Amino acid sequence: MRSDQTAAQATEAEEPRAADGRVPGRRGRATRQKLLDCAAEMLRSSSYRDLKVVDIAREAGTSPATFYQYFPDVESAILVLADEMVTVGADRFSRVVAATSWKGKGGYAGAEALAGAMLTFWEEHQPVLRVVDLATEEGDARFANVRTRLLNDLNNALAAAARDQQKQGKGQPDLDPNAIAGVLVAMLAHVAAHRLGFEFWGVRTDELKVTMARIIFWSVTGQKPPTS
Repeated sequence: MRSDQTAAQATEAEEPRAADGRVPGRRGRATRQKLLDCAAEMLRSSSYRDLKVVDIAREAGTSPATFYQYFPDVESAILVLADEMVTVGADRFSRVVAATSWKGKGGYAGAEALAGAMLTFWEEHQPVLRVVDLATEEGDARFANVRTRLLNDLNNALAAAARDQQKQGKGQPDLDPNAIAGVLVAMLAHVAAHRLGFEFWGVRTDELKVTMARIIFWSVTGQKPPTS
């Protein structure tokens, strides 16, 4: 009985709600989702500071009053998009690390898969991630929390991998595994966020992936990456 009650409470907590706390019906959920979809699409061509409630509502074929039924402001709508992004991607990176043996060519393939996963994820979610990064730099704790939840599992997984290598007498014995993980996560996120800038200067994405993979493999294992 208790487990059923707990499951019901969890389901209720996960249901999208209107601004006044009500759980919208089917049509209401469809309207809310359309507003979110329009906001996400408009972020691809507009700065979130230039995004107005009236513009999102018009794009969704509804009114500003309807928008305010679901979100108190534009940032709140973007925060929902960011939360959905974390739900989709939070464990994607850590699963790659956990599945990697870190031995020889198989270990390097895992490092390359991790670099590729980060580049792909940032490309898929670039408009929302751009807002997350900017708002985090400005001290918005809500968006800083999103970034932490997105990358925390990856940080922990890399630290665990580096620590395991050290226990086996390998890796980087003179370095703190947490420092290794923190530097690698920062590198992955920063390079992925600035991929287009690198391309502008003539650096191909596949070269970015290979370079990051080599750094990841060496940092975790202490070994020179195997040649192809």
